[in-house]
Amino acid sequence: MDGVGRLARSPRSPGPQADLKAAIAADLSWREWLGFRRVSASSRKRESSHRLIALMERYLPNRAGVTATMLLLLGSAGLGLVRGGHVAEFTSALSDTRNAVANYAGFRITTVGINGRKQLTQDEVLAIGGVNGRSSLLFLDAAAVREKLKSNSWIADATVLKLYPGQLQIDLVERSPFALWQQDGRLSVIADDGAVLESYLSRRFISLPLVVGRGAETRARDFLALLGRYPQVRSATKAAIFVGERRWNLRLKDGLDIRLPENDVGNALAALSKLDKEERLFSRDIVAIDMRLPDRLTVQLSEDAAKTREELSKKQQKKKAGDA
Repeated sequence: MDGVGRLARSPRSPGPQADLKAAIAADLSWREWLGFRRVSASSRKRESSHRLIALMERYLPNRAGVTATMLLLLGSAGLGLVRGGHVAEFTSALSDTRNAVANYAGFRITTVGINGRKQLTQDEVLAIGGVNGRSSLLFLDAAAVREKLKSNSWIADATVLKLYPGQLQIDLVERSPFALWQQDGRLSVIADDGAVLESYLSRRFISLPLVVGRGAETRARDFLALLGRYPQVRSATKAAIFVGERRWNLRLKDGLDIRLPENDVGNALAALSKLDKEERLFSRDIVAIDMRLPDRLTVQLSEDAAKTREELSKKQQKKKAGDA
């Protein structure tokens, strides 16, 4: 202790200020070291980047950067077309451009020959096939044109030939209008295989036979062929009605209904033809003939004919009673 009772400080022990200075110096040295490490890491990254660029410049083609940029721009443009819904427009424009180049080079379609055309016009055939004034023979897809043509109900088959430098040959196998088919209030023109050709709008088809009912369009060919064997009945028929997808009824032009059996239709038609020839059955005052039962033919009289028959029957009964 010193003379006043305080502890004596060793000359070697640093004071508080010396301790603070030492701490600050140590902190600065760590900061410098950390800073050096950061600078060194950053420097290494820059050096690595420079080396990568140098290697790319050394080994890649001179225009690789330009190519990559163009690919990037094209990719961006493609993405924009897809998102904007302009792909079809772009494809059409591209097709028109290449066709224009081909036409300029001498591959313009100058002659079109179409064989087998009956119901469709030449313009309709070309429009269905997707051939127009901008089409070139060089880039025309004959198989695609053929498929487009066959998708039309009037065309059963088609052949498409390209004859360079500018001739297009189309051979068609058209379906023929066979009958009118009525279903759910709609009237359509059908082919003999049941294909619906178009809605009935033109009176040029008015002379076609009429079939009615679900399933009649696919069964009409066989039934009308059978009916055609009996011209006496066929000429008097206005419509053939397919009932329950099982059997046929005939509606004659004067309104008479004939209910045909489900089976053995040919014999029923033969009997009808014979009765009309011999007894003028179709000219009688009747409204329906039922031939569904194999062993009998039932006739339904009209109201007037029924009243007349009833009155005649009463007179006959009175006469018999008077005679008695």
